[in-house]
Amino acid sequence: MDHELSGRLTDTGHSLRVRVYFEDTDFSGVVYHARYLHFLERGRTDYLRLHGIGHRELMAGGFGEPMAFAVRRMEIDFLRPARIDDVLDVETRTTLLGGARVVLDQRILCEGAVLVEAKVKVAVISPDGRPRRMPKAVAERLGGPGDPSD
Repeated sequence: MDHELSGRLTDTGHSLRVRVYFEDTDFSGVVYHARYLHFLERGRTDYLRLHGIGHRELMAGGFGEPMAFAVRRMEIDFLRPARIDDVLDVETRTTLLGGARVVLDQRILCEGAVLVEAKVKVAVISPDGRPRRMPKAVAERLGGPGDPSD
């Protein structure tokens, strides 16, 4: 695993650096609002990856029954724009581990200034989309006790 590509774990969670490319911007060189979702998704995915929780492994049943994470709710505050060639820091941290969900706080910063804040509620689901309990091994890797009640 290339940790440089996956960012790094921090004392509070995870940090991932991403560069803004032309494809991320609108005609004025400002990041198009929907592209922030891509940056946030990369942060969440690499946060899990560095905790030893890969999406393929989840779907293959590597932690018991096959499962996946699905975003159920997202609240986003767009505070300041990012621009072409900016280098952004995407920060991710777990704020709640429930029996079938994870709540994550995410921020996107540029040179220390907060551009975007997001609260993301992620559901644990089976391959057919039904809610399921989080396996103890997954919760433990994310810093929780495993199988807590919601």
